[in-house]
Amino acid sequence: MSVGLAIGLIIVALVVGGAVGVVTFYFVQKTKMGNAKNQAKTIVEDAKNQAEALKKETLLEAKEEALKLKKQNDDEIRERRSEIQRMENRVVQREEALDRKEDSLDKKIQAADELKNQIEKGKIDLANREKELDKKAESINKELERVSGLTMADAKKELVASIEDEARKEAGVIVRDIENEAREEGEKKAREIITLAIQKCATDQTSEVTVTAVELPNDEMKGRIIGREGRNIRAIEAATGVDLIVDDTPEAVILSSFDPIRREVARLTLEKLISDGRIHPARVEDIVEKVKKDVEKTIKEAGENATFEAGIFNLHPELIKILGRLKYRTSYGQNVLKHSLETSYIAGLLAGELGADVAVAKRGGLLHDIGKALDFEMEGTHVSIGVDIAKKYKESPAVIHCIEAHHGGVEYKSLEAILVQVADAISSSRPGARRESLDAYVKRLEKLEAIANSFKGVQTSYAIQAGREIRIAVKPEEVDDTGIIVLAKDIAKKIEAELEYPGQIKVNIIRETRAVATAT
Repeated sequence: MSVGLAIGLIIVALVVGGAVGVVTFYFVQKTKMGNAKNQAKTIVEDAKNQAEALKKETLLEAKEEALKLKKQNDDEIRERRSEIQRMENRVVQREEALDRKEDSLDKKIQAADELKNQIEKGKIDLANREKELDKKAESINKELERVSGLTMADAKKELVASIEDEARKEAGVIVRDIENEAREEGEKKAREIITLAIQKCATDQTSEVTVTAVELPNDEMKGRIIGREGRNIRAIEAATGVDLIVDDTPEAVILSSFDPIRREVARLTLEKLISDGRIHPARVEDIVEKVKKDVEKTIKEAGENATFEAGIFNLHPELIKILGRLKYRTSYGQNVLKHSLETSYIAGLLAGELGADVAVAKRGGLLHDIGKALDFEMEGTHVSIGVDIAKKYKESPAVIHCIEAHHGGVEYKSLEAILVQVADAISSSRPGARRESLDAYVKRLEKLEAIANSFKGVQTSYAIQAGREIRIAVKPEEVDDTGIIVLAKDIAKKIEAELEYPGQIKVNIIRETRAVATAT
C-alpha cells in the first residue's frame, strides 16, 4: 500500500472517529440536560408546594390574629359603652338632684324675701314703740327723781353697788358649789387614772445618790495615792479632771467634780489602782484610758437598754449615747435616767387612758430631760439644750414640743405635752423620789408664806405638810364667808405664777369669829 493511501485512511479514520465522538458527546450532554431539567422541574414543583403551604399557614395565622384583635376590640368597645352609659346615668341623676336643689333654693329665697319684708315692717313698728317707751320712761324717771329726791346718776350708783355686793355673794356661793362638785368629780377621775398609771409602773422607792467617796482598805493607801511629792495624786487629777480630797476621813478619799461622768471615771480608776496595787503616773494614764472606754461602752449600753425598756425605737445613735449619759446624772438625789424612764412609762399609760398618742407621749417623756446630759458642757437651761439636741437629730415637732413645754415655759399645744409635764411631776414628787437642799427648802416655805401674807385681810399663815399645804387665818371683819373662796383662788394663782415647786400646794383658809363676854 502506498503511503498516500495509508495517510488517507488514517485521515478518514480520524474523521469518522471524531464524528462518532461528537455524536456520542452530544447524546451524553443531551441526556444530562434532560435529567437537569427534570430535577429543576421537581425543585420548582416542591418550592411551589412549600410556598403554597406557607401561604395557607400565614393566611390562617393572620385570620386567627385578626379574629383575636376583633374580639378584644369588641370587648373594649362594649366596656366603654357600659362606662359611658353609667356616666350618662350619673349625669342624669346629678341633673335631677340639681333641679331639686334649685327648686328648694327658690323656695328658701322666696321665704327669705317674705321674712325680710316682715322684719322691715317690724323694725318700723319697733322704732315707733321705742319712741313711745322712751317718752314714758322719761316721764317716769322725772317722777321718781321728784319722789325719791335722788338724781338718775345717784340712783344708778346705789343700784350698781347693791347689785355688785349681791352678785359677789351669789358668785361666791355658785363658785363654791361648782368648785366642790368639779373637785369631787375631777379628783375622783384623776385619782383613778393616775392610780392606774402608777400601779402599772414599777419604780424604786429609794433614789441613787452621787458617789463622792471611795473606800480604802487602810489609811496607808492614802500615802500611796498621794505618791512621792504628790506626783500620783497630780497625775490622777490631771488625767481625770477630778479633784481628790485626802483629809482626816478614815479609810476614804473624797472625789469632787461638777461632771458626774468624770467623777465616775475617777472612781473606777481609783478602785482599779487600789485593787492592782501599782500606783504611779504611767499606770494611772493607762488605767484612765481603759476606764474611759469602759464608761463609754456602759453609757451606750445604758441608752440602748433605756430605749428597749421604754419600747421606743428608731432613735438616732448619737441621741442614744447622750441618753445613756443620764445614768450618771442626778437631780435632787434622783437618778435622771430612771426618772426619764419612769416619766415615759407614766406618760404612755396616761395617754392610753385618755386616747392621746401613746408613742409621742412615751418618746417625749423619755427625752424630756435629755438636756441635763450636756448642761455641764453647754450654755443654757436643760430645756433649751434638750430642744436643740432634739432638733439636731431630727426628732418630730410633737416630741420637741413635749421637751420644750415640760416646765410650762411655753404654751401647751398638744395633750401629749401636758401629759409629759404631769408624768414628770408625778415621778419627781412621789414619796422618796427626790431630796431638796435645806436652804432651798426653807426659802421656798418662806416665799410661800410671804405670798399668802401679801393679800389684804390675811392675819397669819403657816406652811405645813413640808410645803404641800399653806394654812391661812383671815380677819373675819374684813373677809366674809363667800370672800374666802375668791381669796383662796387668788392666792393659788399667785403661788402658781411666782413659785416653783414639785407636785401641788393646797391653800386652806380659815375664818373664825369669836365673841368674848365677862360675867361679874
